[in-house]
Amino acid sequence: MDVIALDEALDALERLSVRQAQVVQLRYFGGLTVPEIAATLRTTARTVDRDWATARAWLRLRLRP
Repeated sequence: MDVIALDEALDALERLSVRQAQVVQLRYFGGLTVPEIAATLRTTARTVDRDWATARAWLRLRLRP
């Protein structure tokens, strides 16, 4: 994966949804679990699950060759 493309995609995601970008950073780079992310962001695990699924789908489309 192209690191520059990933960084640009995360920046674009952050402009759309700060929380979704935070979820990706905490989950992918930080290795946190859904309950840990929920506690960190002061939200529910269900919200984190939705944000994670939405962000993954958006990044997949954005990073498609």
